[in-house]
Amino acid sequence: MFKKILIANRGEIALRVIRTCREMGIKTVAVYSTADRDSLHVRFADEAVCIGPPPSRQSYLSIQNIISAAEVTGADAIHPGYGFLSENAEFSQICADYGIKFIGATAAQINGMGDKATAKATMITAGVPVVPGSEGLLESVEQGKMLAEGIGYPVIVKATAGGGGRGMRIINKPDEFEKAWNDARTESAAAFGNDGLYLEKFVEEPRHIEIQIIGDQFGKVCHLSERDCSIQRRHQKLVEETPSPIITDELRERMGAAAIKGAQAIGYEGAGTIEFLVDKHGEFFFMEMNTRIQVEHPITEEVTDFDLIKEQIKVAAGEPISGVNYTPKLFAMECRINAEDPANNFRPAPGKITNLHFPGGHGVRIDSHVYSGYTIPPNYDSMIAKLIVSGQSREEVITRMKRALQEFVIEGIKTTIPFHIKLMDDPGFKSGNFTTKYLETFDFSTL
Repeated sequence: MFKKILIANRGEIALRVIRTCREMGIKTVAVYSTADRDSLHVRFADEAVCIGPPPSRQSYLSIQNIISAAEVTGADAIHPGYGFLSENAEFSQICADYGIKFIGATAAQINGMGDKATAKATMITAGVPVVPGSEGLLESVEQGKMLAEGIGYPVIVKATAGGGGRGMRIINKPDEFEKAWNDARTESAAAFGNDGLYLEKFVEEPRHIEIQIIGDQFGKVCHLSERDCSIQRRHQKLVEETPSPIITDELRERMGAAAIKGAQAIGYEGAGTIEFLVDKHGEFFFMEMNTRIQVEHPITEEVTDFDLIKEQIKVAAGEPISGVNYTPKLFAMECRINAEDPANNFRPAPGKITNLHFPGGHGVRIDSHVYSGYTIPPNYDSMIAKLIVSGQSREEVITRMKRALQEFVIEGIKTTIPFHIKLMDDPGFKSGNFTTKYLETFDFSTL
């Protein structure tokens, strides 16, 4: 087992890793930018190293600075959390080259799943259902048009290096194709330095369902059921829950088996998710693989009583997984509390928290790094807390979530709490009858 782990991240996920390490008797090293010197992850780690100024590229994305911090402090492993360098193949490889264990996927696994066209080809070979579309990247707009005619409209073009909804365009009819193609290529080149596009059938009324998987160094993979991440705004998740309101035991079994096949196809090691789209007919299609821990992992922990961070660390240290696939017996939901103003197009709202009270009670969990008097820097992601609620039924979870949200006091800044409270009362959401497009028609005017 590792003696000292450096956490190459910030905020709540850094604090989350520190807590598990402390329970396991492992020393921790926090890294921080000058904007984060007062963050709780810096205070609670055994050691802390400043790695640069506020801009991410000079601190949390600086591989050189992070490796130097690991060497100086004698860390024998690095946990990347999520975001930043967590799916950076170069970083994973450099850690290996320096004899520091990267608690995550190997460089080859990250590369194989990071490029969407390559990932899709891998899943086809493994027998995992994929959305009908191009085999690899499109070579020309003419080729794209021909494929679209064969598949049938609507179709969607996507950037192979994409993320966050950038480099994507939905095309409903042939005369829209060329403009959408040009716009997607331009946006992708600007955002990712890569204008490669592929084409897929556009899945109608989709749900975004992800399967949590764990793989060890002995080729064994198990899954810990699904999470429904369909409540999104501009492809950014706001609420996640497990189990999904639309997943039957039979569908869960098929999706879990497909996720395991996909992970085994690349010899996957560590925690990760296989992401699927489920259409209105109950058919599911591979979308992508995330080769890291997810923001929403706590809801799986709450229904399985399983510490995913601990399992990540154990697998990275060479221990085998238990290999038990899980069907949830409880229900859980997570609301992302962001420093944003939902009444004004979710405009970022950094600033000083003047008063803070976290909710509590049975079945309520808070993962957060903020406190009263803490100043939220404008340099990073706006998420400041995750409110996780569990219960015996979905109805109980929604009722408990609303109560906890009403108890949650954050003064001095705008947050997404008013939106979440309204969502908990929304008939469509309460019925479980929603898709990834649900918030496009949601009324934000009364927040």
